[in-house]
Amino acid sequence: MRTVAGPNRGSRSLLWAAILFVLTLFVSMAVGEMPQLPATVRVPIALVPALIFAYFIYQQRRQLDTGDELEQRIQLEALSIAYPLTFLLLVILGQLERVITLNPEDWDYSHIWPFVFIFYIVGLMIARKRYQ
Repeated sequence: MRTVAGPNRGSRSLLWAAILFVLTLFVSMAVGEMPQLPATVRVPIALVPALIFAYFIYQQRRQLDTGDELEQRIQLEALSIAYPLTFLLLVILGQLERVITLNPEDWDYSHIWPFVFIFYIVGLMIARKRYQ
């Protein structure tokens, strides 16, 4: 039985998956910037964070499936905020790119994905505040 006071095993697994994702992301970014290494080394290392993030998604789904109805509702509301905001960001960037040249050093994929995470965190804060 899960207690309110402390994190359960699923929460710890989710936290460790998130930490491992961030660590492997930084390592893969550093290795990716080493042109002296062949692509056969850099490409697999670049994909490791994606595998870790897939595990994170799996853990999050497991935790959501075993969570109570309130937590499920909070997560759904957070996603219902984050997804449209992500879509809005992509529409804005797509439309701007039609009329001006966006600097790829500022607006490539590696700069956009953190916004998706930020939108989800904002959605979580809004949803948790609503159900306090």
